[in-house]
Amino acid sequence: MAKQNVSEQFVDILARAGVKRMYGVVGDSLNPVVDAIRRNSAIEWIQVRHEETAAFAAGAEAQITGSLAACAGSCGPGNLHLINGLYDAHRSMAPVLALASHIPSSEIGLGYFQETHPELLFQECSHYNEMISNPQQMPRLLQTAIQHAIGRGGVSVVSMPGDIASQPAPEKSVEHALVTSRPTVRPGDEEIEKLGRMVDEAKRVTLFCGSGTAGAHAEVMEFAERVKAPVGHALRGKEWIQYDNPYDVGMSGLLGYGAAYEATNECDLLILLGTDFPYNAFLPSDVKIVQVDVRPEHLGRRSKLDLAVWGDVRETLRCLTPRVRTKTDRKFLDRMLKKHADALEGVIKAYTRKVEKHIPIHPEYVASVLDDLADDDAVFTVDTGMCNVWAARYLSPNGRRRVIGSFSHGSMANALPQAIGAQFVDRNRQVVSMSGDGGFTMLMGDFLTLVQYDLPVKVVLFNNSSLGMVELEMLVAGLPSFGTTNKNPDFAAIARAAGVYGVRVEKPKQLESALKDAFKHKGPALVDVVTDPNALSIPPKISAEMVTGFALSASKIVLDGGVGRMVQMARSNLRNVPRP
Repeated sequence: MAKQNVSEQFVDILARAGVKRMYGVVGDSLNPVVDAIRRNSAIEWIQVRHEETAAFAAGAEAQITGSLAACAGSCGPGNLHLINGLYDAHRSMAPVLALASHIPSSEIGLGYFQETHPELLFQECSHYNEMISNPQQMPRLLQTAIQHAIGRGGVSVVSMPGDIASQPAPEKSVEHALVTSRPTVRPGDEEIEKLGRMVDEAKRVTLFCGSGTAGAHAEVMEFAERVKAPVGHALRGKEWIQYDNPYDVGMSGLLGYGAAYEATNECDLLILLGTDFPYNAFLPSDVKIVQVDVRPEHLGRRSKLDLAVWGDVRETLRCLTPRVRTKTDRKFLDRMLKKHADALEGVIKAYTRKVEKHIPIHPEYVASVLDDLADDDAVFTVDTGMCNVWAARYLSPNGRRRVIGSFSHGSMANALPQAIGAQFVDRNRQVVSMSGDGGFTMLMGDFLTLVQYDLPVKVVLFNNSSLGMVELEMLVAGLPSFGTTNKNPDFAAIARAAGVYGVRVEKPKQLESALKDAFKHKGPALVDVVTDPNALSIPPKISAEMVTGFALSASKIVLDGGVGRMVQMARSNLRNVPRP
């Protein structure tokens, strides 16, 4: 039996850790590893057109599966291109192993062709970042990297010179059982008791939820019912907490709507559940705040805390709920539910512009129709910018749908690459890329990856020929828009030239049939929807806080548009409020 080299051992260990595919662009010092993948049936090499796409795709795959995903870049410029996508994966807590191949080991530090220093470059976007400079470090270093990515939730980077990758693997290397899932973290009894006392003493409790409530929907609802608490959410908490929620008061933050801001600022006790909500201007300064988070480094970095609880949200609530007294006073909850319903009704009254007849097409209308037609288990990937607004306000979660975007890192061009990663996980699941024309064109080369692998991703292009969110930022700052206009082609014609189903929609009456036909198409499809660049309006009165925060609540809406099915849900919740 032929002796393994380091590359073959590297690939074997990734396969043992559950990696199914590695995204990247082949070349240079990466060639030995790619050749090892070619000869290993357990892992598939996914050839993309840009390494940034590779990192975004791996991050999306990891978020969909909860398992380790992998990407790679060749030496120098190749692995530099990974950085932006890795930042996004890291900030999304997606377990990703990145291989940054390196120049020949004998040339490091001598200004060799394509020389960079990966051990420095990736420091801020990884939990672990080390170089294999000697075959004897294998497989321990790679195993350590894998366990950092999985155990801490985020990115690990392993850099490896091409000459090391080709050398024989050590004969008596130590391969141990790998950690492939994260444990449940239970808070200490003392913290549970303190939190229980604070809940019992508070008259008005509000829950504000983030992505850390994934898998804890039932526990959050049970606790909210027990303490009669309104439940708001951050953008990353939307898919996990908004559905089947009779206590829903909407979203707070830059794209907020409903009564979430009022509920978080008018309570006695605010409990932050699994959220690293970055906008501290929206959090109160004069109420008691408790934060529950599985990552202790997140505790207290956004606001003052009266109690920090290190633990998994689901396990924490399982321990806490039986210990607190059932509250009977619903006055605060009912008042917030009414505020929420009234706020959404106000938006609907403002949204009476016969959008189904408006030309250019209103993007709100596109998002609303898309929400109605998409599958109940669809995966939506959402470009940063105005597509975030439409996703936040119109996509209806149901516990099966997924909504993935660059919600923490805020990068452009994320939607298409993330759709690639999501679709590779399951070719039979509907994956919809909600792309802006700015984001789509930034990494448009990887539209050809859909062609190459016949990936049935459906790209819905919100084409307003501008960087809409940037124009809004300029407008509310009192600046004229500048450098934000895109001179765009007919993207549907480009899609057809590439061998993809493509259709251009310029009139609202064409939209529904175009989306239905694209969804029925077996392969990749692009729907180029020409949308109104002036779909946004600014209210007559605007505060300094709104300039940077867009809105503190639905009563101060900057983005003049609807909120889809959430209006019906708010009405339904309000009907369930007991009448005196």
